[in-house]
Parts: sequence; C-alpha cells; structure tokens
Amino acid sequence: MRFLLTLILCLSLTAVWSQTTQPPALRTRRNSTISQEGPTLTLQEAISAALEKSYQIRIFKSQEEIARTDFRTAKASFFPNVTGNLTNNNNLQNLRQEFLDGLRPPQNLYGITNKNTQVGVAVNWTIFNGFGNFIAYDRLGEVVKLNEVNTRANVEATVADVATAYYDVIRQLQQLVSLRQALDISRERLELARANFEVGTRSRVDFLSAQVDYNTDSSALVAQQQNVRNAKVLLNTLIVRDPATEFAVRDTIIVQPDISLDQLRQSLVNNNPLLVAAALNRRVASLNVRLAKSAQLPTVNLTGGYNFQAINNQGGFGVRSARNDALVYGIQATVPIFTGFNQRRLIANARTSELISEYQESDQRLQLQQALEQTYSQYRNNLILVNLEVESFKIANQNVDIAFERYRVGNSTAVEFRDVQRNAVAAETRLINAEYNTKIAEIELLRLSSQIMQQTK
Repeated sequence: MRFLLTLILCLSLTAVWSQTTQPPALRTRRNSTISQEGPTLTLQEAISAALEKSYQIRIFKSQEEIARTDFRTAKASFFPNVTGNLTNNNNLQNLRQEFLDGLRPPQNLYGITNKNTQVGVAVNWTIFNGFGNFIAYDRLGEVVKLNEVNTRANVEATVADVATAYYDVIRQLQQLVSLRQALDISRERLELARANFEVGTRSRVDFLSAQVDYNTDSSALVAQQQNVRNAKVLLNTLIVRDPATEFAVRDTIIVQPDISLDQLRQSLVNNNPLLVAAALNRRVASLNVRLAKSAQLPTVNLTGGYNFQAINNQGGFGVRSARNDALVYGIQATVPIFTGFNQRRLIANARTSELISEYQESDQRLQLQQALEQTYSQYRNNLILVNLEVESFKIANQNVDIAFERYRVGNSTAVEFRDVQRNAVAAETRLINAEYNTKIAEIELLRLSSQIMQQTK
C-alpha cells in the first residue's frame, strides 16, 4: 500500500514538473532585458557631457588660449618700444661756513632745499635683426596650430574612452542577464532535486549537488553585479558627475560590418591629430634653425628721445635754477663678430633637433599605420568570431533544453546537465565578449582615422 501511494505521488509530481519546469529564457538572450534604475543615458548624451565637463579638455583648451594670446601679442615686436621716465631728487641741508680771508662774515644757513627733476621719453625701434621677429612670429603661429591639434587629439581620445566605457556597461549588463538566467535554471533544478529527494526517486547527493551549484551561480551573480557597478562608476567619472549616479543604458551592441580599410588608411594620413602634430613639430624645429641663424646677422635699432631737466638750488653757490630740454636721436647697429663659437653650437643643435623631429614624424606615421593594420585585423577576426559564437550559442541552448528534459525524467545525471549548462553560459559569454571586442576595435579604428566624432553611435 505504501509503495502504491509513493508511486502515485511520483507520477503526480512528474506531471506537475512537466507542465511547470521548462528551461528558462537562457536561449532567448537577444530578447532579454534587465531592470535598470535611473533615466536612460544614450551614448551621445554621455559624449556631450564629457566634452562639456572634462577637466582634461578644459586644460588643453586653456593652453590653446595661452598660445593664441602669445601669438596676438607677438605683433608688438614689429613696433617701436616707447618708455617714459621721471626722476625727482630732493635734499635738505644745513650749511655752516667760515672763510679764510676773514673778510666775509661766517655764513649759517638752515633748511636749504635743493631740487633736481628730470623727465624723459625714450624710443627704441628694431628695424632689422636678421628677420628674427618675422621668424618668431611664424613660430608662434605654428605653436597655436599645434595646441589646437593637441586639443582635438584629447577630444577624440575622450570620445573613444566614453564610448568604450558605455559599451562595457552594456557588456556587463548582458553578462548579468546571462547569469541570472543560469541561476533560474539552477533554482528550478534545485527544486526538482528537492522534490525528487523527498519522494525518494533521487539521492541526497543529487540534491546537495544541486544546492552547491545554485550557491555557485548565486556567488557568480553577486560578483557580476559588482562588475556592473564598477563599469557604471567609471562611465560616471568620465562624464564628470557623481560616480554613484544611477542610469540605464540600451541592452544591445550594434557593430558596423563594412568599414573600408582603404578609407581608414587615407583618413589616417590626412587627419590623424598625432600625425598632424608631428608635422607641426617638424615645422617648428625648422623655424628654430632659421631663428638661430638670424642671430648671425646685424641688428639695427633706431633710437630717439626727449629729456627735460629742472634745477632749483637754494644753497647760494653755483647755479641757483636752470631749465634744460633736449631731443636726441640716432641709429645703432650691432654686428656679432665672435661669440666663442656659441652661435655655431646653437645652430648645430637646432639642426639636430630638426632632424630628430623628422625621425619622430616618420616613426609616428609608422606606429599609427601598424596600429591601424593590427586593429583592423582584430576587427575582421572578431566579426568572424561573432558569427561563430552566434551559432555556438544557438546549439548550446538547444542542448540545455534537451539536457534539462533528460534530467527531469531521470535519463541523465546532475553532472551531465551541469556540464551542458556551463557550456551554454560559456558560449553566451564568448558571444557577448566577441561583440564587445568587435565594437571596441571599431571605435579604435575610428579614433585612429580621426572619424570618431562623425561616426560614433
């Protein structure tokens, strides 16, 4: 009688499980979403916030403004320098005098004031210095361009960093969804193992193994939740707001499958800010050579001025008062004859620096081309991996359905089902990472070719 009741209970439980215990939606990740707190943050909103608030961009823009100010004020070197001066000397004396001839009585004077006032204006105009002022002016213009390019490079790097961090949040959230769905399967398996153990159809070992696997998946979920928080904190920091700010993002990563390598190469050569900066540095080095050579030529200055002097002497000797004014003008030429070979050394060093800048430009071009080729190869390989992992993901989910059904009816062991479940989770993780890596390679290609501001989505 007891055996009959047990058999009826087992059949009843089996019927119930057959209706309620279907494999969760692990195989439908593309349609899965996860509840997120806070307003939705789009990638464009994140980029706009970073460009507006980034302290690094503000620093580069401030340095750019300094260079512009230096360039504007450099025009002063083409005009004369005018200086004014005023000197007012006063002294207060007490005078006691006795004369040797004895004919004049002693003289005692107290509180004698002597004043000497000079007022003048001086003009100095360099009309020729080996064209050094023109060269220096051109050099400052190149420095302005260099600072503008450095600012653009920092802006593009910031956009790339924000996009990378944004898609990392999506990746971590997708993996969180995957682990939650895996945990749902482990929970249903645990409930099934508990029910079977209670009616005596499965062993206690099977039930305890299900409990251990459930705890393992719970631990992995907690760790992944921390990864999501870390990714959001990083993105909040990049867009310069409270790191604890909650927000939601879209739950898919869309890659561009048709980026042209030839267009990337051409755009890199023409637009990459690091390459443009290297060319500007070479230009500045060339101007430094010309500036050093200009010091070998004569310097010609026109000088002029006006001076006025007033004297008021109450001492009673010499000139009591006087007024004197004078207009002075002239020309001054300075010719460097021998400087201990110092100027020759400066020119040689400037030429060496110019050669170094040429090497640096060539090396920069080579390094950027290498980075472009390697990144494009990674991009193409990742596209292939995405297609392969999509197929593996579909197969792995089908195996989960089959394995769960076999485990439910007792045709497979817990170890066999756990292996299938792990394979499915691993396949989905590989797919998520392949999509993310493809997107990151795409972002880097756009940054290297200086197209990231136009094409980042």
